[in-house]
Amino acid sequence: MPSATTSPDNLSKIFKAYDVRGIVGEQLDEDLARATGAAYVEVLGVDALVIGYDMRPSSPSLAGAFAEGATAAGADVTMIGLASTDQLYFASGHLALPGAMFTASHNPAQYNGIKMCRAYAQPVGVESGLAEIRDRVAAGAPATAATPGSISETDVLDAYAAHLISLAPVSGRPLKVVVDAGNGMAGHTAPAVFARLGDAVEMVPMYFELDGTFPNHEANPIEAANLVDLQARVLAEGADIGLAFDGDADRCFLVDERGELVSPSTLTALIAARELAKEPGSTVIHNLITSRAVPEIVTELGGTPVRTRVGHSYIKATMAETDAIFGGEHSGHFYFRDFWRADSGMLAALHAMAALAETDAPLSQLLSSYERYPLSGEINSTVADQGAVLAELESTYASREGVSIDKLDGLSVSHADWAFNVRASNTEPLLRLNAEGKDEPTMTRVRDEVLAVIRSER
Repeated sequence: MPSATTSPDNLSKIFKAYDVRGIVGEQLDEDLARATGAAYVEVLGVDALVIGYDMRPSSPSLAGAFAEGATAAGADVTMIGLASTDQLYFASGHLALPGAMFTASHNPAQYNGIKMCRAYAQPVGVESGLAEIRDRVAAGAPATAATPGSISETDVLDAYAAHLISLAPVSGRPLKVVVDAGNGMAGHTAPAVFARLGDAVEMVPMYFELDGTFPNHEANPIEAANLVDLQARVLAEGADIGLAFDGDADRCFLVDERGELVSPSTLTALIAARELAKEPGSTVIHNLITSRAVPEIVTELGGTPVRTRVGHSYIKATMAETDAIFGGEHSGHFYFRDFWRADSGMLAALHAMAALAETDAPLSQLLSSYERYPLSGEINSTVADQGAVLAELESTYASREGVSIDKLDGLSVSHADWAFNVRASNTEPLLRLNAEGKDEPTMTRVRDEVLAVIRSER
């Protein structure tokens, strides 16, 4: 008999577009993890897999239950223990195994989740196996293999660090770098990576203690409030750059030497330029909330920009279709063809440090040529009837002169002087707004105009 967490009603809530995410104990427990492990093996037809987990208190037991389900279905499991999400992706590529990562990324402490992939970090999303896994869990009573699989352990942290540095070596002038791990998995991976940089980098650690209750601030660097400590520390240390990672360390945000926040779109453009210098004429992916500066710069550098939906499974699929060398999301995810098309916050950080070490200019000056349009940053609003808001926004802007609208992901509205996107979160009951303009007053006007519609009483 199915448990409450494996009921169709609950499964419809926690199986998202490209992962599983829910409140531990209420929506996600060991029964669900065990059933999902068995369904994963059956649906994808795998005979071996690798599993990693983050520092949340519930992660080891959930990962263990998933392993039990997978082995009962006949697959051999390799446990890599504590890991960042990009470390799990590395293991998937390095060991040529499909994988599962237990993490709720930037979500608050009461959440956990599962990110699944095929071998070589190929994504499993709702359109590429996740819906079938959900339905198999809902059906209950997974088949038990005549011969169960085994569980073994291995450590890939050192190999992961070595591989990343081989892709973006840092050399030139020495740098002082403040790293805010937010009590997340960068506290596990950063020491291994930075130890290999030797005298090239002096690292100043912040909140490296692994603690899934997030005692200092939420491990969600897209929210400016969570970067205040890093900004202050960069100034106090006279550092060249500050790095902030989310809970599972697959996202990275920058702070420059002035303590100013750097847009992920700006970092996308910088890394795109570096990758295009290695392979001229390549394709670069950008999602639809990335600044229009990114496709402009990619085109100017002789590359081909390709626009896609938000979300790692969509980005990775488009990268595979187009053989893109790199992809960037305005949410701070950065994808690399030479990292199995997977996202890695640490590899993005290494690219930023490598570019900075190659010049005598401060980071703000290095990035100035990649910053063209003022951006609002992502602004979240809790909205009960998201469809009604999107319909009202479309009606409001569709008839305006010079405006174009598309619905690739949410609602995107573009004008020669400004643009915005409003889309529903895949993991929380929120509408997310990103706006930009030709100048600060234009961006501010559009941002406030759209927010007035989103937050109006209906």
